[in-house]
Amino acid sequence: MAITTIEDLFIHELSDIYSAEKQLTKALPHLARASSSPDLAGAFESHLEETRGQVERIDEIVEILGVRLKRMKCAAMEGLVEEGKEVIDEIEKGPLRDVALIGGGNRVEHYEIAGYGTLIALANQLGYAKAVPLLQATLKEEKAADEKLTLLAEQLGKQQSAERA
Repeated sequence: MAITTIEDLFIHELSDIYSAEKQLTKALPHLARASSSPDLAGAFESHLEETRGQVERIDEIVEILGVRLKRMKCAAMEGLVEEGKEVIDEIEKGPLRDVALIGGGNRVEHYEIAGYGTLIALANQLGYAKAVPLLQATLKEEKAADEKLTLLAEQLGKQQSAERA
């Protein structure tokens, strides 16, 4: 289906982020198991629960608006998930892998933050007032997850420095 209207673009973007969230629900348990830091594993597990809620919010938006999502696979998330698998395969379990997993997690969050920001702007332009708060709630969660990962990276860095001293 060609994208010729702002509504087409909204549905395309919503379909893309839906695919991204679904892929993430499969990847997060692997990331949690691959982490050596209990705090990092907990962050991935807690974000898994949030992600499931985010999928439900998209389902709610689809129902509210009476739109139909396109069947598609988010290529960007597919690539980010693949990079996470490479980290797990190539770096021994421990603090270095944890830092690499955090970097990958931050990239995922930034992709999602951009996607939800775009969806909010499109929903506002289309007058989809009931969808906006749902999208904003998810955007807030994505930003909080990004901040949490950044704080964990800083803590791991401090631990590494203390161990070397």
